[in-house]
Amino acid sequence: MKQLFSILLLLLAALTSCMKDDELWDFERLGVDKLQGVFIINEGNFTYGNSSLSFYDVSSGEVLNDIFYNTNALPLGDVALSMTIRDSLAYVVVNNSGRIYVMSASTFQYRGKITGLTSPRYIHFVSDSKAYVSDLYARSIAIINPLSMEVTGSIDVGNTQGGFHQHSSEQMLQYGKYVYTNCWSFDNKVLVIDSERDVVVDSIEVLKQPNSMVMDRYHNLWVLSDGGFEGSPYGYEAPGLMKIEAGSREAVVVHRFERGEQPSELHINGGGDTLWFLNRHLYRLPLEGEAPTLPELFVESPYGPGFNGGFYGLDIDPASSELYISDAVDYVQRGMVYRIAANGVPMDTLRVGISPASFCFKQE
Repeated sequence: MKQLFSILLLLLAALTSCMKDDELWDFERLGVDKLQGVFIINEGNFTYGNSSLSFYDVSSGEVLNDIFYNTNALPLGDVALSMTIRDSLAYVVVNNSGRIYVMSASTFQYRGKITGLTSPRYIHFVSDSKAYVSDLYARSIAIINPLSMEVTGSIDVGNTQGGFHQHSSEQMLQYGKYVYTNCWSFDNKVLVIDSERDVVVDSIEVLKQPNSMVMDRYHNLWVLSDGGFEGSPYGYEAPGLMKIEAGSREAVVVHRFERGEQPSELHINGGGDTLWFLNRHLYRLPLEGEAPTLPELFVESPYGPGFNGGFYGLDIDPASSELYISDAVDYVQRGMVYRIAANGVPMDTLRVGISPASFCFKQE
């Protein structure tokens, strides 16, 4: 099954590579304001300013590449990292350009930009008039007003006690009034922020370099750490998956990987009861009661060990539970995205931009 899947992926990739994506542009025929599907955020190459956005129409199977530039005659910038849709607007966080572009989620037309940011990573909406923007280097989380598209304040997350640039901030999840953010770069903390007072009120120690986290249906927080890397001045340990029970300020190790493994891209299905992540291959972990089973190899990567590229990003459609795996190939040519049914059957292969990294789903 897994070997057959790998062969199917390669065949689909070969067929898709012959597609001429530019010929798909026909807004009047497509009716872009009514399209439902998924945005693919293509990072591009660091300092090259060649990031881009692609859109995949699930019903027709058509792909629109470079939608931001082709719609607005405006380059997206250097390293597009993440995207969030709020009401009818899409917020695209462009990390190395230090800005967030705002566009219509339906027509892809430019609506504005948020600047004054250092190294933005993700945006989290607290309300219609307040959002947080995490940052890799600023030692603070920016507070913005989405209505005016301005930075209105910041939350200090700095820690001057160590020899590292702490704290960075990454993804953000909210439970009640508390917003949790994982600190990935040379760090081992999940910070707890009171969203009413806009201050850090606590921190939770996890394994080294927590790179991704999700919240399950019971509001438990799951944190995946990569353990750092060999020779790191911050230290190196076996990666692991940790669980923070709802309302708790203590993390418990659920699964430990081998040193040298590089688990990343932790996600959860729409029902909030199954974890998915990449560790060269695609794995899943059903959450069954108090004792989760071991992670199960679900889709084997077609690339061998040590290959510089391969499976790069992951997400799950919250409505259909279909999986989307991005393939950076070699980080130079345009990447691929594999659409897979929840039962593991390959459904489609897309040719998108350089280094496709993340996804954002556009629903009714």
